[in-house]
Amino acid sequence: MKCNSTIIYAFYFLLISISTSCSDSLIGDEGKSDEDIYLNYQTKTDLELPFEEEWYVFVGGRTHLNGRHHFITRGTGQRYAYDVAIVIDGSSFSGDSSKNENHYCFGKRLNAPADGKIIAMENNIDDNYVSGAVNSDINDSNLAGNYIIIDHLNDEYSMLAHFKKGTITVAVGDTVVKGQEVGKAGNSGNSTGPHLHYHLQNTPGYLNGIGLPAQFTNYYEDDVLTQRGEPVRGQTVVKN
Repeated sequence: MKCNSTIIYAFYFLLISISTSCSDSLIGDEGKSDEDIYLNYQTKTDLELPFEEEWYVFVGGRTHLNGRHHFITRGTGQRYAYDVAIVIDGSSFSGDSSKNENHYCFGKRLNAPADGKIIAMENNIDDNYVSGAVNSDINDSNLAGNYIIIDHLNDEYSMLAHFKKGTITVAVGDTVVKGQEVGKAGNSGNSTGPHLHYHLQNTPGYLNGIGLPAQFTNYYEDDVLTQRGEPVRGQTVVKN
């Protein structure tokens, strides 16, 4: 189902300020950095969307027009990151938006997007109060909040961030398979509202490395079946 162009949401997605410089943030797509070789990158991992229901893409895409991480986090793993949440009838929440549990995606199942091995995680960060404004009740000392990193064993690594406290069901060293539940969506870390942050990168640590464009397979974008593609801002997506 395609969402209205006007989306009501009571928060601003954040997972920024990770090892980025002001000079790099102003370089365009033509760029002068080694990471520009990844602009036409083809994902090696067979990725599927890491959730079960229809989610709305608030941030995502290769260019700065679709992905706010594109400039802000240039030179980090987040350059092609996605921020997604569930939107129903043009809103990401029902009732009092200051309560996490009133946001449609809060507590929803999150899955491993592909096979791999858990190499890093955090599961004990409190969820934030939903304030609806930047620089408000966010945990900037634990930017990712509760998170996992999956090594796909091919020099590609998936990071999923902002899980609900205590809901991650895997541990470092565990092997996961595509579609396996790994936790619940939350609002922990550098986040002002419940959502999922996902990105693919070329190194294990989220404080370094270069972000990679992530192509997902066999999903619907705005009701159109896509065999392989990259969701972009403004689309509603669900796996087939």
